[in-house]
Amino acid sequence: MKVIKANEMKLDNMNTKLFTGEVKCGFLLSADESKEYTMLMVSFPKGVRNKFHTHSSDQILIITAGEGIVATEDEEWTVNVGDIVYIPAGLKHWHGAHTESNFSHLSIYHAENKSTQLED
Repeated sequence: MKVIKANEMKLDNMNTKLFTGEVKCGFLLSADESKEYTMLMVSFPKGVRNKFHTHSSDQILIITAGEGIVATEDEEWTVNVGDIVYIPAGLKHWHGAHTESNFSHLSIYHAENKSTQLED
């Protein structure tokens, strides 16, 4: 069993091509710890999001702070603390912070997930 205390989460700066700006990210459950799941916390500053992408496995987002947006090519939804988002494998989508709010979510997906960025 692993208990992760909110005040002990270590988030590191992550600046990759997938994001429109710098985010903080911390792996809370890695492939080394679980053969089934990866779990990470991602924190976005105001207005920062990831670019359109897909996953080879389903993804679940649990909103933990602020107000954000989750979107497909056809729709956008505003999400807030406590909201849960289910994203099926292969769905082109993005998610990130609203322009007026920082935003954090817990992301859970299969340990062998492969992500594919679809936007430059």
